[in-house]
Amino acid sequence: RGRNIFDPAVDPVELRRQVGMVFQKPNPFPKSIFENVAWGARINGFQGDLRGLVEESLRRAALWDEVSDKLEQGALSLSGGQQQRLCIARTIAVRPQVILMDEPCSALDPIATLRIEELMQELKADYTIVIVTHNMQQAARASDYTAFFNMGATRQGYLVEYGPTVEVFTTPRDARTQDYITGRFG
Repeated sequence: RGRNIFDPAVDPVELRRQVGMVFQKPNPFPKSIFENVAWGARINGFQGDLRGLVEESLRRAALWDEVSDKLEQGALSLSGGQQQRLCIARTIAVRPQVILMDEPCSALDPIATLRIEELMQELKADYTIVIVTHNMQQAARASDYTAFFNMGATRQGYLVEYGPTVEVFTTPRDARTQDYITGRFG
C-alpha cells in the first residue's frame, strides 16, 4: 500500500495479521489438527463460526478430505506434505493479504510438492503469494513473475532481474540469469 513496513507508525502486530508465513520445514503446533487451524483466528478475535472457518481453510488447503474424520488427532501425526498443507490452512484461516512461502516444498516428496504447487495456483486468485525457492523448475511452474537474486562478495543479496516468469526463463535480459538457468555458473 505504498508504506514502508519499517516506518515507526506501522503497527507490527497489524502487519503480521496481513502477512502470513509458511516456512521451509512444516511447523505445526503440538495441538490437534482443529486447534492448529483455529489458533490464529482465535487469538485475533474471530467471532464467527470457528468450525466453519476450520473446514473452509482445510478445504482450501486441499486437506479436508484426508483429515475431516480426525480433527482432534494430533497434527504431528500427519505426513510431511499434510503438515505443510495444515500450515497453509492455518495461514489462510486468518485471511492475510500476502502469503510468504520460504522453500515450502524443499522437504517434500514429488507428489506432495505437486499438491502444494497446485494449491498455490488455486490460492493466487485470492492472495498475493511470494515464494522463495532454489528450484528453478518450481519457480517456472509456480510463478507468474520471477525475481532472480544473486549474492555478492559481501554475502549480501541483490536483485539481478525481475519480470514475467515466461520472459525471465525464455529471454533473460541479464547474462547472470541466463547462466543460472542453463546451469553455467562462473
